[in-house]
Amino acid sequence: MKKDNDRIESFTRRAFIVGALQCTFLTVLGGRLAWLQVAQGSKYKTLAENNRINLKMIAPSRGKIVDRFGTALAVNDQNFRVLIVPEQAHDMEKVLSSLQKLIDLSQRDIKKVLKQVEKQAAFVPLEVKDNLNWEDVARIEVHLPDLPGVSIDVGEIRTYPYGAATAHLVGYVGAVSRSELSDDPVLSLPGFKIGKTGIEKVYDEKLRGTAGTAEVEVNVVGREVRELKRHSGKTGAKVKLSIDTDLQIYTQERLATEQSASAVIMDVHTGAVYALSSSPSFDPNLFTRGLSAEKWEEMLADPGLPLNNKAVGGQYPPGSTFKMVTALAALEEGKITRNKSVYCPGHYDYGDDRFHCWKRGGHGRVDLIDALAESCDTFFYEIATDIGIDKLAEYAYKLGLGQKLAFELAEERPGLMPSKGWKMGQFGESWQPGETIVASIGQGYILSTPLQLAVMTSRLVNGGFAVKPWVVGYTGRQAGQQGNWPKLGFQDRHLELIIKGMNRVVGHPDGTAFASQIDHEAFKMGGKTGTAQVKRITMADRLEGVQNSDLPWKYRHHALFVGYAPVSSPRYACAVVVEHGGSGSGTAAPIARDILRKTQERDPASKPMSADGMEQADGTPPVRKAQHEGRANG
Repeated sequence: MKKDNDRIESFTRRAFIVGALQCTFLTVLGGRLAWLQVAQGSKYKTLAENNRINLKMIAPSRGKIVDRFGTALAVNDQNFRVLIVPEQAHDMEKVLSSLQKLIDLSQRDIKKVLKQVEKQAAFVPLEVKDNLNWEDVARIEVHLPDLPGVSIDVGEIRTYPYGAATAHLVGYVGAVSRSELSDDPVLSLPGFKIGKTGIEKVYDEKLRGTAGTAEVEVNVVGREVRELKRHSGKTGAKVKLSIDTDLQIYTQERLATEQSASAVIMDVHTGAVYALSSSPSFDPNLFTRGLSAEKWEEMLADPGLPLNNKAVGGQYPPGSTFKMVTALAALEEGKITRNKSVYCPGHYDYGDDRFHCWKRGGHGRVDLIDALAESCDTFFYEIATDIGIDKLAEYAYKLGLGQKLAFELAEERPGLMPSKGWKMGQFGESWQPGETIVASIGQGYILSTPLQLAVMTSRLVNGGFAVKPWVVGYTGRQAGQQGNWPKLGFQDRHLELIIKGMNRVVGHPDGTAFASQIDHEAFKMGGKTGTAQVKRITMADRLEGVQNSDLPWKYRHHALFVGYAPVSSPRYACAVVVEHGGSGSGTAAPIARDILRKTQERDPASKPMSADGMEQADGTPPVRKAQHEGRANG
């Protein structure tokens, strides 16, 4: 009996301890719950609301790019795309297979979607295909009951109405790469595109706009239930160019008659660029609507390099178009006068070296005007050593060669104007007199871009003002300079001699471009031909009668021409470079003639730029035409 009482007493004591522990635990738990519900209730209610409502970013609409008259060069079109939610589709492969019977959907597209399914949550919509036409959309809409998880979404796609004609200038947009990610959260949006080349790239942040937001209700696993509120984003700024679209198209078509060529047309007084073309070109819409691997390989293999903007990035020896620099340097430094003459037997001897003139029999006795008109190499050979390479470089820089011109395209390259210091720094060697002789006719180390050659021509014929080219809007800085470009300090009488020689290039029977003159008195042009040697023709080649045209295309000379019009009062300057085109007189000059005639017929300088909806690159309002378009000559 005693043992039973002890057992009962022990059990009661253990039960009491367990009960006490349970009561203590429940008391603590109750206290904690009371604390959370009463003291901390509002805090956790707020957190719960935040978990229930998500803030969703909405991609902004990209700003338009338009020409000087408001013609759209880059716009946004509706983009119908088909989406699929994996968890609603159940059998993805079966649904995609059914979808394939309705629209053009390749096995590659299907594999891409199935691969994405493995990386994302099942409730997140996936893009199956974009850029659908109305017929595709209609077929999908009719069959939606048989396509679980499939829906049609409407977005925007960047479109370039003039395609290849404006591709190098306007550029194109593409998906954001890892290296391009920044603090801007909009860059992380699926499918968001940014500028990759041209104006699209340089003015990307202005064109991009500001993202909008949408408040969406989500459930506990993060699935969207409904949209509660939407705040529209800000559309990107409109960017207005100085380009005349019709002139741009004409220039592109004219260049397309050659295998590879480029051209720039600009206002010699304001610096406005009216056309900037590089051929062959490409369709920028391919980069926004889908570029096949075969097409990409085709463009890369094209010897004409269609993806390169040769108008600002192509670097070529300027050839005889550089002779105006040599002539001006000699005049300004007092090395020659108007009456200086040289006898040209077809070559020039310096020490043991012989430098040949392009005309095998020579030009006879020529003065400065004749030497420019007939492009006599010997004349410039003889005066070059008195000038020296450093002085040639000084005047080349003043005229815009050998340096970037702060143009609005990232593809711009600086060219090269050598000097004694440059060669020593580059090769650790001294400059030789023979190299100055070669440089005097734009050969050797000298490299220039078509844009630089157009600027050089403009500065020679506008009275010696340091005009700079521009193509985008009018910032306050530019507006001030366009009304008052600084003087370069050249003597007017020297510029007049240069212009007289350039006028004779086209206007005199002995001129190298006489065959390319404009047959309209009011539109007459002046200019200078140039032929830049690519492969040296040896003495053995000369004796065998080897001609430049006998060489493979890639070894033939480049053809160049710089021109201006009208000769009575220069307003427009152009530079044309035809890669491996042979002679400047036979290939480049006719193209320049046609372009300058078309430019004068359109006369874009006489038409004010429309300012509707225009926004400055620096956010300031547009200035008046009188401030940026007009300026008294000299």
